[in-house]
Amino acid sequence: MREMVNVYIMGKKYTVPEELTIMGAMEYAGYQLIRGSGCRNGFCGACATVYRIKGQTELKACLACQKQVENDMYLATMPFFPLVKQQYEIKDIRPDEQIMMQLYPEIHKCIGCNACTKGCPQEINVMQYIAYAQRGEFEKCAEESFDCVMCGICSSRCPAGISHPQVALLARRLTGKYLAPESEHLTRRVEEIAEGKCKDMMESIMNKPLEEIKELYNNREIEQ
Repeated sequence: MREMVNVYIMGKKYTVPEELTIMGAMEYAGYQLIRGSGCRNGFCGACATVYRIKGQTELKACLACQKQVENDMYLATMPFFPLVKQQYEIKDIRPDEQIMMQLYPEIHKCIGCNACTKGCPQEINVMQYIAYAQRGEFEKCAEESFDCVMCGICSSRCPAGISHPQVALLARRLTGKYLAPESEHLTRRVEEIAEGKCKDMMESIMNKPLEEIKELYNNREIEQ
């Protein structure tokens, strides 16, 4: 016999097997997930969800593909959060102290509540990388935010209205364009691709079975 629990999806009660994830429970309940689902393995950030357990006051956030359902869980999906996304040409800006103030001045309204970090399903120290961005330490910001999947949960919890994922993305772009050392073998390979020298190799890889492609990927040589 499967143990069953009660969950409330967008306010409506359903009884579902307790071993399911939130995403699995929604499908078990009859929802067809067209939006708000992607990789299903916890790394794309498409299935951001907020929930509260009956009798508890704390509102929590998670990714629906990661979190197992609990009895008397009230939940609502958040497949899109309206982040502030400033427009810029990476070739026209520079990694100076003024660029963050110019594009994302709200980062200086941070009150240090740490709600962003507490809400992150990837357990990223979000408040710390915002502090790096404030100080113009873009390489540190890029490193600290590297695992961000841009689900928007951090921003949904922020009283200062900071669009943390977009700030982090800008820091990573600035780092990759201007601060990180050039990867010579990558530059060389891009030139070879443009010259058509890799066409046969790419066709050969595309015709391989999926398991063989995975094996090649997992055992590839990684530049130190």
